[in-house]
Amino acid sequence: MNEIPEIKDEVCRTALVMAVKRAIETDRADHLFDDLFAAQLAGDIGQAWREKWEQEDRDNPLGSALRIQFVAVRTRFFDDFILSVLPEVKQVVFLGVGLDTRAFRLPFPHQTRLYELDLPDLIEYREAILQNKQAKCHRQAIAANLTQPWSHLLLQQGFEVEAPTLWLMEGLLMYLNEAQVNELLKIISQLSADRSYLGADLVSIRSWQVGAKHQNGLISKHWRFGTDEPEQLFADRGWNASVIQPGEIRANYGRYAVQLAPREIKGVRRSFLVTAKKQKNNDRTILQII
Repeated sequence: MNEIPEIKDEVCRTALVMAVKRAIETDRADHLFDDLFAAQLAGDIGQAWREKWEQEDRDNPLGSALRIQFVAVRTRFFDDFILSVLPEVKQVVFLGVGLDTRAFRLPFPHQTRLYELDLPDLIEYREAILQNKQAKCHRQAIAANLTQPWSHLLLQQGFEVEAPTLWLMEGLLMYLNEAQVNELLKIISQLSADRSYLGADLVSIRSWQVGAKHQNGLISKHWRFGTDEPEQLFADRGWNASVIQPGEIRANYGRYAVQLAPREIKGVRRSFLVTAKKQKNNDRTILQII
């Protein structure tokens, strides 16, 4: 049995937080998805967090539900989105894949080619656990720093620029600064044929600002970017985006009871779930394998 490497980088460790929250959701009687590998991927560190949270929430029955509601809804929302567009694409790219297990739990058509990119430490850790598991598609894990040149790594593994692609950036963009976000979207648009799709989540400017100030947070202290105009962010690169907030009708699943502030009210902490389609052949260049 291969030794499981330790994840030491704090940003990479945020993936452990997401994994343990998916494990908690999987154990619920009314779970929104089954992630049978989440607990194993969360490891001892994730289990320690889970026990700590259970102790803290012992006298607060709603505590656990509130801790995981966003991750549960986001995961299910993008599950549904992926399945809805799979009939139109045979090529899928997960950028910042973290400890995601969709390759193993979603009913991908067998011919689907799935490329999973993330930092080397995360890919090494994840592959040590999942490498002998049977994926439901052709899966290729690629170690890459998305703030550095990475498109050549994707092309070297057989990515087809002319084929419609589904891109997923779940829990990624808020960890990049504005320049890095714009550069990443530029590259994605250059790699995307017409009729390609995209899914991503973002936080508002206020959420980013507040989160970055709270250095005791496991997640938000690492955020570097927020926007109040996600539609425009993607439109600038030729994507027709639909934006919804977790808790709205199509992204609720019975988990949110709070009333959300209207979008026109600025300066509010909020998050966005984005789905988009590329309809125009703009912002594309011929990319060469480096």
